Amino acid sequence: MNLSLIDLYGTMGGFAKGIIATLAIMSIWSLTVMIQKWWFLRSAQSETRKFAPEFSQFLEEDNLTEAIKLAEGYKKSHVARVLGNALSEIKPLIADGSVTVSDINSAERAIEREMLMTIVLIKRGLGILATTGSTAPFVGLLGTTMGIVNAFTGMATSGGGGLGAISAGIAEALITTAFGLMVAIPAVWAYNYFQTKVDNITAEMTYSSKEMIDYLIKGVSGEFGRSRFTREFNTAAQNAAKI
Repeated sequence: MNLSLIDLYGTMGGFAKGIIATLAIMSIWSLTVMIQKWWFLRSAQSETRKFAPEFSQFLEEDNLTEAIKLAEGYKKSHVARVLGNALSEIKPLIADGSVTVSDINSAERAIEREMLMTIVLIKRGLGILATTGSTAPFVGLLGTTMGIVNAFTGMATSGGGGLGAISAGIAEALITTAFGLMVAIPAVWAYNYFQTKVDNITAEMTYSSKEMIDYLIKGVSGEFGRSRFTREFNTAAQNAAKI
């Protein structure tokens, strides 16, 4: 006898149907997060690729005001958020040519604050994927347990141990188990994928910010000079766009 999933769902008890409904909600929620997160990271990468060369060009032209305005226009780019904020902090330092240890420390703290806020924004939603991936199998297992209980109840009611007495409960148990795994596996895959992307983005932001601070110290202090500073910063910005 062949039964469709709809037919099998119709034979389930109320508890098993509640488990399936819970898993369906978890699946829709995690899929929504996956799509939003994928689109957000895609937009961030696209904006960064556009931002980096224009930003570097403004630095080459010593047009710091336009560079800051440009960074403010690319709100989804993680590199624009960090470097734009940092440039706002160090603009007066570059303009007057005098840099103190306190000034550099202030710029570093500004970069660190912006990086922390950006990382929090990028990680938003990953907790939902982690929770779904870790708990969905156990939700399915709860349905499995109740399905086995129903199978034994059917056996006791019929007074025998035939297949007909326990088949409904066993089917119910297996369906909830399978559905729990179907919800958990994509969530775990997506979580690991996005976590890797977050690590790469964090590394690129750290690299770009360190390059800015390093060549700010060397360039403005006269060790390398303005043109060398802008060339090296251009390289850092271009590398950040390759995420």
